[in-house]
Amino acid sequence: MKETTPNPVVAELRARIQRFEAVGARGRKALPFGIKEIDARLPEGGLALGALHEVAGGGNGAIDGAAAALFAAGVAARLRGKVLWCVSRQDLFAPALARAGLPPDRVIFVEAGDEKSVLACFEEGLRHGGLGAVVAEVARLSMTASRRLQLAAEGSGAMGVAIRRWRRQADAADFGQPTASVTRWRVTALPSSPLPVEGVGRARWRLELIRCRAGESADFEVEACDGMGRLSVPADLADGPVQTKTRRRRAAG
Repeated sequence: MKETTPNPVVAELRARIQRFEAVGARGRKALPFGIKEIDARLPEGGLALGALHEVAGGGNGAIDGAAAALFAAGVAARLRGKVLWCVSRQDLFAPALARAGLPPDRVIFVEAGDEKSVLACFEEGLRHGGLGAVVAEVARLSMTASRRLQLAAEGSGAMGVAIRRWRRQADAADFGQPTASVTRWRVTALPSSPLPVEGVGRARWRLELIRCRAGESADFEVEACDGMGRLSVPADLADGPVQTKTRRRRAAG
């Protein structure tokens, strides 16, 4: 029988993870956002642990794409343990992740040569069980691949976040295809929060929960992640009506 050659990327990943063993968030079913309007829309009262989640930018530009990455960074920042971040492009800006609460010393960056290798590293990291979260930037995510990732996350208890990025706008239609992810989010940059003096205020996002297993879709307007990875309700909206528009349709289960 012909002996298969081990994938050097996966082999290196295994070695690096072994050096960064960490205890993840155990005994908890979900990671709350700490914003009651959002947590109330999620069946577990937050983002389910041991599960796969998806996030994408709400538009075609780099700003919305960066917002999606910062959203993922803020989620990962609030989990215990190291974070594995898998990419195929050298355009990840580590200082921006640090401003969202995820400093470089908490992140194991893996650059894979192609998307197939990224998915292999994604799954390997989720199966390992010694990480707080695994984040991967992918363009396509088939039902088969997402099921493997979801099963790996369930087995280890780690959270998986797939950031959907496309080199061509025509490929963005894949985001509408069904996957096994528990939630699917879309993040769009809005004008920053106003300040009483001249300057640039805290960034705002329109956060769309467009799919939630056993839950409903909804839209939220929030202030972007702070240095602890936390979102907040804009001050000028905090005393107003709930900034949530729940769609009437039930999200796909």
